[in-house]
Amino acid sequence: MSYIIAGLGNPGEEYKHTRHNTGRIMLEYLAAKFGFPDFEENASLKLRMSKGEIAGEKISLVEPNNFMNRSGASLAALVKNNAQAKKLVIIYDDLDLPLGKIKLSFNKSSGGHRGLDSIIKALKTQEFIRIRVGITPTTPSGKLKKPKGETDVEKHIIGEFKKPELDIIKKISKQVTELVEKLVAEGYEKTVSTQ
Repeated sequence: MSYIIAGLGNPGEEYKHTRHNTGRIMLEYLAAKFGFPDFEENASLKLRMSKGEIAGEKISLVEPNNFMNRSGASLAALVKNNAQAKKLVIIYDDLDLPLGKIKLSFNKSSGGHRGLDSIIKALKTQEFIRIRVGITPTTPSGKLKKPKGETDVEKHIIGEFKKPELDIIKKISKQVTELVEKLVAEGYEKTVSTQ
């Protein structure tokens, strides 16, 4: 059974370069790196999909075309049981990680991320793989400068990446593609043990 790799974000041009679209941005890099064909729109499932191969395995790259907090509705049609959920990889933005840091995890709570909340509810399981990509700036000493209060958080996540931040995102897209390749080739346990 092949992996489904989903990049979370919001549909529409105005959200393309926002921090909340980090998952989609990473998915585009992934598609380019492994020579996937253009994403095709599936209006009835509300998603865009591209199929190809990574490390000799058949892979589906998926962008839910619902807004972030409805991501689960798009994925529920593709992931029909727990065995399939275990081969689902969600790439998304994480406020609790510094910009430039990525983290692999499995079977964790949503940590308040609305896209993840939606997926856990729709699939009725949290047993899937996550690649969390940090979007929060840090102080010179490395302390997280997390926005406070709902309004500031909202402003930060739907704000566009600044040019220096985009450079960092580009750099870590290489790490994300390497991580995905290892994950597909060697499985989660082996990959997470070398993180």
